[in-house]
Amino acid sequence: MTLRLGVPSKGRLMEKTFAWFGARGVDLALSGHAREYAGAVEGVDGVELVMVSAGEVPRELEAGRIHLGVTGIDMVREKIARWEDKVRQVASLGFGGADLVIAVPDCWVDVATLDDLDQVATLFRAAHGHRLRIATKYHRVIRDFLREQGVGDYQLVDSQGATEGTVKNLTAEAIADITSTGETLRANHLRVLEDGLVLRSQAALFKTRAETWTPTARDAWAALSKRLGV
Repeated sequence: MTLRLGVPSKGRLMEKTFAWFGARGVDLALSGHAREYAGAVEGVDGVELVMVSAGEVPRELEAGRIHLGVTGIDMVREKIARWEDKVRQVASLGFGGADLVIAVPDCWVDVATLDDLDQVATLFRAAHGHRLRIATKYHRVIRDFLREQGVGDYQLVDSQGATEGTVKNLTAEAIADITSTGETLRANHLRVLEDGLVLRSQAALFKTRAETWTPTARDAWAALSKRLGV
């Protein structure tokens, strides 16, 4: 079995991944067929390129269907329970950077920290009869973070659209989302808590810990890792 390398199948993440590998002497190229999610790898023998959406890379790594994969750190930590037991991060790629943060409405002038949020959540439940809602796509990561920080009396509500708009639309009281510049948060009159940084994310190269490593794949990884300097 050849070494299977999963790379985002479209967009800037794909382009930057190709550039990162190319700068290290490993050329990635798409198949000649526009609808075929495969490609070629030049510079190292025994490596097969598999084009996968960034959101699917964690699942493919966990299952061992790919040996290596490029995706966001936030994706891996959200989609893989006990991720460190399933995959290993072997390189940060230096692009795709964004912060996962907890933000509250600007008008909450007395809420600056997670301790403040915890107190407000308790008061909110007493006043409204239901828990304070935090809209997010990152349920696993946010739940673990808030538990570690001692924040209770909240509920996570799923947001697969524009998370920043949920407070304005009255479907949540606060949010937890990825931001690069903070402009969208400010445009929606939201403010990051002083200690509300949950995770700094960027694109990274991950290696599966699944038992799918043949001698051929291991030899290819030894050559590839040497070429990449990881």
